[in-house]
Amino acid sequence: MQSETIWLEGHISVTAAIQGGFRTVTAVYLGHGKWSRQVAALKRLALACNIPVEQVDESFIADRVSGNSHGGVIAEAGPRKFMGVADLITGQQNPFIVMLDGIEDPFNFGQAVRTLYAAGANGLVVRPRNWMTAGSIVARASAGAAELIPTAVAETAVDAATYFRSFGLQIVTTTKKSTTTLYAVDLSGPLFILIGGERRGVTRSFLEQADLRLQIPYGRQFGQSLGAAASAAVLGFEIMRQRNQPPTA
Repeated sequence: MQSETIWLEGHISVTAAIQGGFRTVTAVYLGHGKWSRQVAALKRLALACNIPVEQVDESFIADRVSGNSHGGVIAEAGPRKFMGVADLITGQQNPFIVMLDGIEDPFNFGQAVRTLYAAGANGLVVRPRNWMTAGSIVARASAGAAELIPTAVAETAVDAATYFRSFGLQIVTTTKKSTTTLYAVDLSGPLFILIGGERRGVTRSFLEQADLRLQIPYGRQFGQSLGAAASAAVLGFEIMRQRNQPPTA
């Protein structure tokens, strides 16, 4: 979707990009004197994948990235490759697919992806205009998860929901207006979940289409919504907990 080169920063992001294979990494650059077991492992991985590795001085790195979070490791890479929506559930016995929509900050987007990937989500759906264009920021904020999770693009959340429902996935979202808490329902089956941003939330058209409209209960009276990353954590790990429950006799 994008044609420009990006610069990935840090051994975690660069390693994930090579392992994920969802973008072409054309070269890895290591700062002089920046060495560790992780950097050594990255160098072996890159060379095994026929990616050139070059040692450079700090000015080379500073000219290409800002800040100091890179730890002396950067990589030149191409645009993110997206899968078809159908590919996200191909071969999946019990798919757990999530769409992130309306998140207005790439750090929040990356944090949400990080949480969902850790919780076991099989795939991610995004809109055509999405934070994958800020690939370096999202890769860092997600601790590389955005480079590892299979990702597809859908025009709208309703389009994605219509498709996944036809394959037996339950359509789920959260809303403060619901009286059903996420702890009161079975989330162990095939799921497509929409998590909206803090400002715009979930559209009425999607809420009307959802099979389950769930509330995240609070421990006290509080009128504000959780951020997208926090909602992703609560919902994602409850799904993981239910899926990991031993079968009852």
